[in-house]
Amino acid sequence: MTPPGFLIAAMKSGSGKTTLSLGLMRAFARRGVRVAPFKCGPDYIDPAFHRAATGRDSVNLDGWAMAPELRRHLFAENTAGADLVIGEALMGLFDGVPAPEGRSGASSDIAVSLGLPVLLVHDVSGQSQSAAAIVKGAMTYDPALRIAGVVLNRCGSERHVRLVRNAIEALGVPVFGALPRDTSVSLPERHLGLVQAGESADLEARLDAMADFVTANVDLDRIKAAATAGRLAAGDPASLISPPGRRIALAHDAAFSFIYPHLVAGWQAMGAEIRPFSPLADEPPPDDCDACWLPGGYPELHGETLAAATGFKTGLKRFAETRPVHGECGGYMVLGHTLTDADGRAHDMAGLLDLETSFAKRRMHLGYRRVELLADGVLGKAGARLNGHEFHYATIVSRGSDEPLSMVSDAYGNPPAPDGSRRGLVSGSFFHAIAKN
Repeated sequence: MTPPGFLIAAMKSGSGKTTLSLGLMRAFARRGVRVAPFKCGPDYIDPAFHRAATGRDSVNLDGWAMAPELRRHLFAENTAGADLVIGEALMGLFDGVPAPEGRSGASSDIAVSLGLPVLLVHDVSGQSQSAAAIVKGAMTYDPALRIAGVVLNRCGSERHVRLVRNAIEALGVPVFGALPRDTSVSLPERHLGLVQAGESADLEARLDAMADFVTANVDLDRIKAAATAGRLAAGDPASLISPPGRRIALAHDAAFSFIYPHLVAGWQAMGAEIRPFSPLADEPPPDDCDACWLPGGYPELHGETLAAATGFKTGLKRFAETRPVHGECGGYMVLGHTLTDADGRAHDMAGLLDLETSFAKRRMHLGYRRVELLADGVLGKAGARLNGHEFHYATIVSRGSDEPLSMVSDAYGNPPAPDGSRRGLVSGSFFHAIAKN
């Protein structure tokens, strides 16, 4: 039996999920409750904030990219020894892609598959009793889903709160609190979401402020009492992606941080050792490693520093002569010849791939992806299929003469197309790997 828990969700993005999630996580943790956090869907940034709020690692659970058996395994691993599970949903509660039942990537699929109730945070600005109609729609849209209660957000006067509360509670759904309009507890953002947890010097104070804000306006005891334990079958880690080596040089700093916790934990569970290094500090990959991995992140914000990091680039080139180097998204950009930043300035990168990328003309690329590898490499054997996603604003100016890494397709039935680059022992693409297909 798993610990009791719930999933915090909303009917649309921007409704206050992160504020309520971090506020509750921190508030319960300050009470001595061992909180196990998780995040629905492909998101690198929120799990780091979860960890800061609770003191425990968070994990991504993805309904489209992960087999149900893997989700159950990761959930069981992450919640062991916890008193309370708090999940944070992605986008709107039912938002997903065309797929078989339970595999759309919607947060509702995760709640149903784990047997967890939903704590709905609802932005009531610009409405009163109409909020009850939206809550009733959430209650009936998926009969397998249970709404444990509602927290109102961006509330106005006491009269406003009373009108909304009475209408929702008439449905038999409890309202656990009402958060007033307050922008002082929000977190700073940039083009890919929140500014990373590690870059926030006042993070502890911000998390405490969120906890104070939530504690003052919602009933923590009633929320905790509404949590229920999920009923899970045994999980299976078989679809975890294998480590690229036994000792992995992993770039990690403000420019390279977008790697899923379950990926690193899975590699370590399979016996791999992780050796972090910082390209921004001009550190080369440790020479005693047998593979190098450059994750995504924000290299476009650090183009000048990376261009001047001759120790890093020289060491990376030497490493790539005898051992595999792989770059995901931002890491892929750094493996190319040049990276043009938002101001139109071109910066020299490692030059290990015949690639030129630009951030000057931003265009969002977002969505689930499935790849089939075209050659043996760090991601697997030729013909292996992986699930993942793509999320970036950069454009490819030129792929040059390199061979493609894979054939890629999306979740909407578009025909597969060649993607990524490979040259010798070096490979990369904008594809973020999540699990084996």
